[in-house]
Amino acid sequence: MTLRSGGRPPGSPARRVAVIGAGYVGLPTAATLAHFGHTVVLAEREPARLDALRSGRMPIVEVGLDDLVAEGVATGSLSFTGSAVEAVRGAEFVFLCVATPQRSDGSADLSFVEAAAKEIATHLEPGAVVVNKSTVPVGSATMVEQVIGRPDVSVVSNPEFLREGTAVVDSLKPDRIVVGADDAAAAAEVAGLFGATGAPLIVTDATTSETIKYASNAFLATKLSFVNALAGLCEEVGADARDVLLGLGYDKRIGFEFLKPGPGWGGSCLPKDTRALLHIARQAGYEFSLLAGAIASNDEQLARVVSKVEEACGGSVDGATLGVWGLTFKANTDDRRDSPSLQIARHLVALGARVQAFDPTVEPQPDPPEDLADLGLCPDPYEAAAKARALVVLTEWDEFRWLDFSRVFSLMARPAIVDARNLLDPSAVRRMGFRYAGIGRQ
Repeated sequence: MTLRSGGRPPGSPARRVAVIGAGYVGLPTAATLAHFGHTVVLAEREPARLDALRSGRMPIVEVGLDDLVAEGVATGSLSFTGSAVEAVRGAEFVFLCVATPQRSDGSADLSFVEAAAKEIATHLEPGAVVVNKSTVPVGSATMVEQVIGRPDVSVVSNPEFLREGTAVVDSLKPDRIVVGADDAAAAAEVAGLFGATGAPLIVTDATTSETIKYASNAFLATKLSFVNALAGLCEEVGADARDVLLGLGYDKRIGFEFLKPGPGWGGSCLPKDTRALLHIARQAGYEFSLLAGAIASNDEQLARVVSKVEEACGGSVDGATLGVWGLTFKANTDDRRDSPSLQIARHLVALGARVQAFDPTVEPQPDPPEDLADLGLCPDPYEAAAKARALVVLTEWDEFRWLDFSRVFSLMARPAIVDARNLLDPSAVRRMGFRYAGIGRQ
């Protein structure tokens, strides 16, 4: 392994890049590479998403992404196509940014990666470098090499470390760049694409690179599970979790990142990657009990929040109207994949509640998406609170802090708030007459 600071040499030429997949990884990656001066063709086969991009509309919610994409289009550095084959023509580098969903056994489904590799294999330029950007298990670089079946094409692992909601900042100013390959020259070429970031660079083998990605997400998930469990302990002993975590955060060995208790961790990465790493460990004969415990603790956290809502309603939510604020797994994104907020809302419905929900990224419609079909969708947060026996804050959208809570109080049938994100000021809402329950707070 080599570790050094990145930095593209002055005057180095722009490279021709293809990115396959315009999702939460592919689109920020393509826009960032275009911003760095490379010529990027982004392939997206879904017609609606492709049409949105071509018309200047972002198909995902991501702060600053629309400006970055518009800049690339205006300078001619970024263009779009519906064909992966067309995208790779003339490309020196091809980034695979396709989905790797979770199978029922916890392993990663690589069928989309394999299909993309097969599609482009015979159309790649001689000497091209294929880059695995999607989160993939150990051995995936070898699998892609075998699928492509061309000795003149190198395959490199370059995992992403993007946080949804801050993916643009994370792309422009990454904490580190990790590149893994047996071909040191190909690894150096890929690293050079991101040299303008000046980020620390780790060059290693593909297996280690793939493991770094899973290990990073598993560690963060474990940290969040610890924080949520600690908040539960604070409730039992009468401590204030926010002050306890403040005391922890000032310890430089711990830091403040990922020290916020909540309804549980979710999204497209942490649940999938933790279970995938656990699957990999068990396949190798290693019982990763610490990680298994973190996953189990997260499942318990979801149940604890549901219990708080039941308690706020007098012991049962059966037949109760509940208001829910927030359905995405975190604020500043429209991603509901494995969202703990949505899981809790749907579990309350399964217990007999009528849930009326508001999220800034969800518009009420006659035929809602399947994952929202059992919820009542509202156009604003006040309608969600109307006649509710309890109001449940499940996503930390900042706008929820500044609502007219006197109006919320007047609308509700029973002024009880379960704040699963500790977003509100307990003293302020209690003075208004609300019953308030947070996470680890008195």
